[in-house]
Amino acid sequence: MIARNIGMTQIFLESGEAVPVSVLQVGDCRVVQVKNAKGPDGYNAVQVGLESRKKFKRTTRPLRGHLKRVGLDAVDLLREFRVDDPEGYEVGQKLDSSLFEEGDLVRITGTSKGKGFAGVVKRHGFSGGPGSHGSHFGRIPGSMGASATPSRVYKGKKLPGRMGGQRVTLSRAKVVRVMKERNTIIVKGGVPGGIGGRYLLVSKVSSTSRGKSQ
Repeated sequence: MIARNIGMTQIFLESGEAVPVSVLQVGDCRVVQVKNAKGPDGYNAVQVGLESRKKFKRTTRPLRGHLKRVGLDAVDLLREFRVDDPEGYEVGQKLDSSLFEEGDLVRITGTSKGKGFAGVVKRHGFSGGPGSHGSHFGRIPGSMGASATPSRVYKGKKLPGRMGGQRVTLSRAKVVRVMKERNTIIVKGGVPGGIGGRYLLVSKVSSTSRGKSQ
Protein backbone atom coordinates (compact mmCIF):
# COMPACT_ATOMS: atom_id res chain seq x y z
CA MET A 1 0.00 0.00 0.00
CA ILE A 2 0.94 3.64 -0.18
CA ALA A 3 1.55 5.67 2.98
CA ARG A 4 3.13 8.87 4.25
CA ASN A 5 5.39 9.46 7.24
CA ILE A 6 3.59 11.81 9.64
CA GLY A 7 6.19 11.83 12.43
CA MET A 8 8.50 10.00 14.79
CA THR A 9 8.05 9.26 18.48
CA GLN A 10 8.81 6.52 20.97
CA ILE A 11 6.67 3.88 22.59
CA PHE A 12 7.24 1.63 25.58
CA LEU A 13 6.97 -2.13 25.23
CA GLU A 14 5.58 -4.39 27.96
CA SER A 15 9.17 -5.06 29.03
CA GLY A 16 9.64 -1.34 29.68
CA GLU A 17 11.98 -0.84 26.73
CA ALA A 18 11.67 2.48 24.89
CA VAL A 19 11.56 1.96 21.12
CA PRO A 20 11.94 4.78 18.53
CA VAL A 21 9.20 4.45 15.91
CA SER A 22 7.82 6.12 12.77
CA VAL A 23 4.09 6.68 12.32
CA LEU A 24 2.85 5.96 8.79
CA GLN A 25 -0.53 7.27 7.64
CA VAL A 26 -2.02 4.92 5.05
CA GLY A 27 -3.69 6.69 2.14
CA ASP A 28 -6.97 5.92 0.37
CA CYS A 29 -5.63 2.98 -1.61
CA ARG A 30 -7.70 1.13 -4.20
CA VAL A 31 -6.84 -1.95 -6.25
CA VAL A 32 -6.86 -0.80 -9.88
CA GLN A 33 -5.67 -3.99 -11.57
CA VAL A 34 -4.81 -7.58 -10.61
CA LYS A 35 -2.23 -9.41 -12.71
CA ASN A 36 -1.91 -13.19 -12.78
CA ALA A 37 1.01 -15.33 -13.89
CA LYS A 38 -1.39 -17.51 -15.88
CA GLY A 39 -2.75 -14.51 -17.79
CA PRO A 40 -1.23 -12.39 -20.54
CA ASP A 41 0.95 -10.44 -18.07
CA GLY A 42 2.93 -13.51 -17.03
CA TYR A 43 3.49 -12.56 -13.39
CA ASN A 44 1.58 -12.01 -10.15
CA ALA A 45 1.09 -8.39 -9.11
CA VAL A 46 -1.43 -5.93 -7.75
CA GLN A 47 -1.66 -2.39 -9.11
CA VAL A 48 -2.64 0.09 -6.40
CA GLY A 49 -3.81 3.68 -6.91
CA LEU A 50 -3.83 6.39 -4.27
CA GLU A 51 -7.22 8.04 -4.67
CA SER A 52 -7.07 11.77 -5.29
CA ARG A 53 -9.52 14.20 -3.72
CA LYS A 54 -9.37 16.48 -6.75
CA LYS A 55 -9.80 15.91 -10.47
CA PHE A 56 -6.63 16.46 -12.44
CA LYS A 57 -7.18 18.11 -15.80
CA ARG A 58 -3.93 16.71 -17.17
CA THR A 59 -4.81 13.06 -16.61
CA THR A 60 -4.34 11.32 -19.95
CA ARG A 61 -7.29 9.70 -21.70
CA PRO A 62 -5.78 6.16 -21.53
CA LEU A 63 -5.27 6.55 -17.78
CA ARG A 64 -8.81 7.90 -17.30
CA GLY A 65 -10.15 4.85 -19.11
CA HIS A 66 -7.97 2.61 -16.97
CA LEU A 67 -9.26 4.17 -13.74
CA LYS A 68 -12.90 4.28 -14.89
CA ARG A 69 -13.27 0.56 -14.15
CA VAL A 70 -12.88 1.25 -10.41
CA GLY A 71 -14.84 4.51 -10.38
CA LEU A 72 -11.85 6.85 -10.00
CA ASP A 73 -11.34 10.10 -11.87
CA ALA A 74 -7.69 10.58 -10.94
CA VAL A 75 -4.98 9.21 -8.66
CA ASP A 76 -2.11 10.92 -6.92
CA LEU A 77 0.09 7.86 -7.37
CA LEU A 78 -0.16 4.57 -9.25
CA ARG A 79 2.21 1.79 -8.23
CA GLU A 80 2.50 -1.97 -8.67
CA PHE A 81 3.37 -4.54 -6.01
CA ARG A 82 4.52 -8.09 -6.68
CA VAL A 83 2.57 -10.70 -4.67
CA ASP A 84 2.81 -14.46 -4.16
CA ASP A 85 -0.91 -15.08 -4.62
CA PRO A 86 -3.19 -12.46 -6.23
CA GLU A 87 -6.38 -14.46 -5.59
CA GLY A 88 -7.14 -12.52 -2.41
CA TYR A 89 -7.42 -9.19 -4.24
CA GLU A 90 -10.23 -7.77 -6.36
CA VAL A 91 -10.44 -4.75 -8.63
CA GLY A 92 -11.93 -1.84 -6.69
CA GLN A 93 -11.00 -3.29 -3.29
CA LYS A 94 -9.94 -0.76 -0.66
CA LEU A 95 -6.69 -1.43 1.19
CA ASP A 96 -6.10 -0.15 4.70
CA SER A 97 -3.94 -0.78 7.75
CA SER A 98 -5.90 -3.93 8.66
CA LEU A 99 -3.70 -5.85 6.19
CA PHE A 100 -0.87 -5.66 8.73
CA GLU A 101 -0.50 -7.09 12.21
CA GLU A 102 1.89 -6.44 15.07
CA GLY A 103 5.16 -8.26 14.51
CA ASP A 104 4.94 -8.28 10.69
CA LEU A 105 8.05 -7.50 8.68
CA VAL A 106 7.50 -4.99 5.90
CA ARG A 107 9.50 -3.56 3.03
CA ILE A 108 9.43 0.25 2.88
CA THR A 109 10.61 2.11 -0.23
CA GLY A 110 10.91 5.87 -0.49
CA THR A 111 13.16 8.77 -1.47
CA SER A 112 15.79 9.93 0.99
CA LYS A 113 16.20 13.57 2.00
CA GLY A 114 18.06 15.68 -0.54
CA LYS A 115 21.03 17.41 1.10
CA GLY A 116 22.45 19.21 -1.93
CA PHE A 117 26.16 19.34 -2.75
CA ALA A 118 28.35 17.82 -0.05
CA GLY A 119 32.05 17.14 0.44
CA VAL A 120 33.66 13.78 1.09
CA VAL A 121 33.67 14.20 4.88
CA LYS A 122 29.90 14.58 5.08
CA ARG A 123 28.99 12.43 2.09
CA HIS A 124 31.30 9.45 2.61
CA GLY A 125 32.60 9.82 6.15
CA PHE A 126 36.22 10.69 5.31
CA SER A 127 38.27 11.71 8.34
CA GLY A 128 39.90 14.73 6.72
CA GLY A 129 43.38 16.00 7.50
CA PRO A 130 45.08 16.87 10.78
CA GLY A 131 43.37 19.54 12.81
CA SER A 132 46.50 20.80 14.55
CA HIS A 133 48.09 24.22 14.12
CA GLY A 134 49.81 24.74 10.81
CA SER A 135 47.90 22.08 8.87
CA HIS A 136 46.35 23.21 5.60
CA PHE A 137 44.81 19.87 4.66
CA GLY A 138 41.31 20.67 5.95
CA ARG A 139 38.45 18.53 4.67
CA ILE A 140 39.78 17.79 1.18
CA PRO A 141 39.78 14.16 -0.08
CA GLY A 142 43.54 13.92 -0.56
CA SER A 143 45.35 11.76 -3.10
CA MET A 144 43.28 9.76 -5.59
CA GLY A 145 45.98 7.07 -5.78
CA ALA A 146 46.45 7.25 -9.57
CA SER A 147 49.91 7.65 -11.11
CA ALA A 148 51.16 7.18 -14.69
CA THR A 149 48.98 4.08 -14.76
CA PRO A 150 46.06 4.45 -15.31
CA SER A 151 46.52 8.24 -15.45
CA ARG A 152 42.88 8.82 -14.63
CA VAL A 153 40.39 8.54 -11.79
CA TYR A 154 38.40 5.30 -11.76
CA LYS A 155 34.64 5.46 -12.17
CA GLY A 156 32.75 5.18 -8.90
CA LYS A 157 35.47 6.88 -6.86
CA LYS A 158 34.15 8.49 -3.68
CA LEU A 159 34.19 12.20 -4.44
CA PRO A 160 32.19 15.34 -3.56
CA GLY A 161 28.78 15.59 -5.20
CA ARG A 162 25.03 15.66 -4.68
CA MET A 163 23.99 13.83 -1.53
CA GLY A 164 20.62 12.22 -0.84
CA GLY A 165 17.50 12.36 -2.97
CA GLN A 166 17.87 8.69 -3.91
CA ARG A 167 15.55 5.70 -3.82
CA VAL A 168 16.05 3.83 -0.55
CA THR A 169 14.49 0.53 0.56
CA LEU A 170 14.25 -0.89 4.09
CA SER A 171 13.95 -4.61 3.53
CA ARG A 172 12.77 -5.82 6.95
CA ALA A 173 11.19 -3.09 9.09
CA LYS A 174 9.12 -4.40 12.00
CA VAL A 175 5.52 -3.34 12.62
CA VAL A 176 5.27 -2.49 16.31
CA ARG A 177 1.64 -1.41 16.42
CA VAL A 178 -1.41 -1.10 14.15
CA MET A 179 -4.01 1.62 14.80
CA LYS A 180 -6.93 0.54 12.62
CA GLU A 181 -9.26 3.30 13.85
CA ARG A 182 -6.80 5.91 12.53
CA ASN A 183 -5.64 3.85 9.54
CA THR A 184 -2.01 4.10 10.63
CA ILE A 185 0.82 1.67 11.26
CA ILE A 186 3.79 2.20 13.56
CA VAL A 187 7.12 0.73 12.50
CA LYS A 188 10.37 0.46 14.42
CA GLY A 189 13.08 2.98 13.55
CA GLY A 190 13.22 5.64 10.88
CA VAL A 191 12.01 5.56 7.27
CA PRO A 192 13.34 7.18 4.08
CA GLY A 193 12.47 10.84 3.52
CA GLY A 194 11.27 13.60 5.78
CA ILE A 195 8.13 13.99 7.82
CA GLY A 196 5.09 14.64 5.62
CA GLY A 197 7.29 14.30 2.56
CA ARG A 198 6.95 12.00 -0.41
CA TYR A 199 4.91 8.83 -0.45
CA LEU A 200 6.23 5.52 0.83
CA LEU A 201 5.53 2.10 -0.68
CA VAL A 202 4.83 -0.46 2.05
CA SER A 203 4.53 -4.20 1.40
CA LYS A 204 4.56 -7.22 3.65
CA VAL A 205 7.64 -9.47 3.52
CA SER A 206 6.79 -13.12 2.99
CA SER A 207 7.71 -15.44 5.87
CA THR A 208 9.01 -18.04 3.42
CA SER A 209 11.31 -15.74 1.46
CA ARG A 210 13.49 -12.77 2.33
CA GLY A 211 12.97 -11.06 -1.00
CA LYS A 212 9.31 -11.66 -1.87
CA SER A 213 6.45 -9.43 -0.72
CA GLN A 214 2.74 -9.82 -0.24
